[in-house]
Amino acid sequence: MHDDTIKAIVREIGDTLKGRSAGKVFQLTPLSLAIDFGLRKGPYLLINVDPKRPRLHLIIRGAKVLEKQSLPLSRFAQALVAALGRGKLVSITKDPGDRIVRLSFQSYDVTGETHLQTLVIQLTGRSANLFILDSEGRVTHVLRSLQACPSEDLPDGQREGNFYHPPTSRAAKPTEELPLKQDGFPTISAAADNYYTQLEVKERFRAQAKTLTDHLRRQIRQRVRLREKLERDLAAHGKPSEHKRLGDLLLANIASAERQGNRVRLKDYYAESEPIIEIEVDEKSSLQEEAARYFARYTKSKRAAEQIHARLRELDRELLQFKEEQVKVDKAIQSGDETAVAALAAIAPIKRPVSGRQSRQKEALPGVRRYRSSDGYEIQVGRRARDNDRLTFHLARGNDLWLHAGDYPGSHVIVRNPGRKEIPWRTLVEAAQLAGKFSQANKDAKVVVHYTQRKFVTKPKAAAPGLVRLSTFRSITVEPKEGVERI
Repeated sequence: MHDDTIKAIVREIGDTLKGRSAGKVFQLTPLSLAIDFGLRKGPYLLINVDPKRPRLHLIIRGAKVLEKQSLPLSRFAQALVAALGRGKLVSITKDPGDRIVRLSFQSYDVTGETHLQTLVIQLTGRSANLFILDSEGRVTHVLRSLQACPSEDLPDGQREGNFYHPPTSRAAKPTEELPLKQDGFPTISAAADNYYTQLEVKERFRAQAKTLTDHLRRQIRQRVRLREKLERDLAAHGKPSEHKRLGDLLLANIASAERQGNRVRLKDYYAESEPIIEIEVDEKSSLQEEAARYFARYTKSKRAAEQIHARLRELDRELLQFKEEQVKVDKAIQSGDETAVAALAAIAPIKRPVSGRQSRQKEALPGVRRYRSSDGYEIQVGRRARDNDRLTFHLARGNDLWLHAGDYPGSHVIVRNPGRKEIPWRTLVEAAQLAGKFSQANKDAKVVVHYTQRKFVTKPKAAAPGLVRLSTFRSITVEPKEGVERI
């Protein structure tokens, strides 16, 4: 606050509150308080020592409104209530040439003795603070103490137990605000209340707008990256029809094929003029076995292509949706439509995630490592035995996939499956590799991993943490490794 504004507000507070007893204290934020002086319908004395915008003025609020906004009283606020003890405000002064205001309260103890205590309000930028002084001027309580603000180095004159001294001119950085004008408001405090309220509204609008814009950009960027990855995966699988064609040609050329080591020459009956083509095969396999491998590749490639195309269509729908919302947000920000931005911000966190299945927001899951599979499924890995129990029997659901290294101690691994769909083979392999990695078999070249649905996992009575029983399971052999994205 500007020095001239503080002077005008101090005069107004003196005219309004001098001689009145302090009552209830409301803790509005960790660094702001409102004090009730028993005036009907207010006003209340607002004190805010947030270094970004410290201020002091009267406010008109309903008691219920303040109670709804209030936090539990801090140690300082409790000390302030005890110190004031319904003491009367006997003086309010401003230090000449400094943005420091002193409110002196006179109270009586049980013996009838009077005590004078002072509330010092430092409105000095980064050194803004609140102090309670005893009758001799010693600091008894500090709001922004060293414990509360370790980055602040309080001088001796502002530590508890020492005589109070104002901050140096270096610590009390001059304000850049201009003096407030009353401009039609009934009081200078009303003008200040309106000014700072409008500033808070604008700051809240800017923060909401930035959060929402960042959220939409992040969602779009993630989907674009996933789309590129899926397109690469689709290209890596090759054309399913080509695998089938080669399998058919191998069977059609069994009698006439010419083999030389790992190469075989075949007549291409599907091409015009039936040219001779050459393909690579396993020297130890028969042509029938090689044909079966190509047919297996055909089936796998066809299934993968169908899944990837479905995911690409889903991603395209989501990208279109987020880009449309981005246009709405940009329009609302440009027009300064606070209501529209607040409404859009309220629904932004519940938008569908990249996988279309689970939220990408990080959850607090102590004792659990979290990964994202190449297909977008969340994989959770327990850290210790008790974490394994919690993951399997408290966090996982019946249709989630459960994995564990066979015959070795290790982490329980869960693949979340809220959609109750078949887990893609690639995701199964990646989860099994994690189960091997976080087991005592992590140094082996290959490890056998058991997997089943979580509903087939039970815990024997009185069993040690991490020990389970499987009513049915299947096994897969993989290389132990951590080959997926950590989230």
